[in-house]
Amino acid sequence: MTVSLTDDGMCFVCGKNNPIGLKLSFAWEGDDYVTYFTPQPEHQSYAGITHGGLVSTVLDEVMGRNMSSRGLPAVTARMEVRFRHSVPLGDPVRFAARIVRERGKVIDVEATATLTDGRVAAEATGRFLVQEGSLREETPTQPTASANSSK
Repeated sequence: MTVSLTDDGMCFVCGKNNPIGLKLSFAWEGDDYVTYFTPQPEHQSYAGITHGGLVSTVLDEVMGRNMSSRGLPAVTARMEVRFRHSVPLGDPVRFAARIVRERGKVIDVEATATLTDGRVAAEATGRFLVQEGSLREETPTQPTASANSSK
């Protein structure tokens, strides 16, 4: 089956057109594909602690974008997250992903969420399936929302 994975700017994590999205940017740092996210009060679960589902979401995104940055149209098939420390609100967290194994259309990726003191707050492993088809970016038809400078 051939699919076209279209980036229409509405992704919750990276979409610049999503008015409630995180609007994160990504870049290469050595062998790691990286983003930084500073959780705000609207991202909490218990008082002062970032919701684990949001941490998982950013881990999934950094793993997936590692592949899309290489032109590989891939989707998440499986993901496992291990939480080691809570993620406090207001401090930047470094999310980094790297490919650890490629077998045909199956790509295994690992990612970490690291706190400012160097502790790994969460680790993820993901298995991604490369799709036949292409990645394309759709030209936005409406004005883009301004990015929140704290995110």
